[in-house]
Order: sequence, then C-alpha cells, then structure tokens
Amino acid sequence: MANSASSERGAASLLHGLRCGLGMDVHAFAKGRKLILGGVEIPHEVGLDGHSDADALAHAVSDALLGAARAGDIGKLFPDTDPAYKDADSLRLLSEVAEHIRSLGFAILDVDAVLAAQAPKLSPYRDQMRENLACAMAIPVENVGVKATTTEHLGFVGREEGICAYATCLVMKE
Repeated sequence: MANSASSERGAASLLHGLRCGLGMDVHAFAKGRKLILGGVEIPHEVGLDGHSDADALAHAVSDALLGAARAGDIGKLFPDTDPAYKDADSLRLLSEVAEHIRSLGFAILDVDAVLAAQAPKLSPYRDQMRENLACAMAIPVENVGVKATTTEHLGFVGREEGICAYATCLVMKE
C-alpha cells in the first residue's frame, strides 16, 4: 500500500504544472475566398467562410492553447463582432495567443493537430503548415504535428461542405 501511495505522489509531482488543451474549429466552404490553413494558401476553387481569414487549423491550435491555460477561447479574445479582426491573419492571432499564454506563466511544450477535409489534398502542405505554426508560437518545429485525413465521404466534410480541424497541446506552468 505504501508503495502505491508513494508512486501516486511521484506521478503527481512529475505532472505538476502540466496541462493539456483541446481545440476544434469548423468552417464552411465559400466562393470568392482563399483557402488558408496553417498560414498556407492552398489552391482550391473555394475558400473558407469566416470573419478572419478562416484558418481553421490556426483557430483550433489557438483554442487548444487557451483551453490548457483555462483562458477562454479565441472568440473571447478576438470577437467576430469586432471589425478590427475582419480578414485578420490567423497566424498573427495565434502569435498573440502564444504571447498571452506565456504572460500567464505557461511554456508551450507540444502541439498536435488533425485536419479533416475530403478535398483538396492537404498532405503536400503539411511541412509548411508545421513551420508556420511553430514560428507563430515561437517553438521548435519538431514540437508541432499536423496530419490530414478524409471522412470517407461521410458528414459535411465528406460532402465537401467545409473543413474541420482538431488540435491538442501540452503546456507547463513555469
């Protein structure tokens, strides 16, 4: 029994200060818009609808970071009712989120994300997305993962009505 309690205390101290966050964002396709994901402009006949540049990947990462710090969400920091954020560069917003997280005393350790899109094919842009996200957060590119998948023609993503992004992160209280 003593060993069990001791190992639980050891695990708790090891995890002290670590927090994980989860973010998710969805945008519908819209004609006349650019398709921007992870700060990369991807050639496609439609882009994503939104108040900002509608970069669902950057938005999901931002929400994951804010969630880990228990600091609300990007809608709270950058409301879509504020004209200052009309067509805003979401990588710039992510950079501001990362600065905010650091001002709250957290270090960003790791981020991993998944993009769900039936079309276009996103894997050719993965490395540039990773580099852009890492630069915006001022962390090493090795600490950023980006993957792309389809939904096998199921749901709104499968019907090519939009794109969904999911992100997780690990931060540590400094």
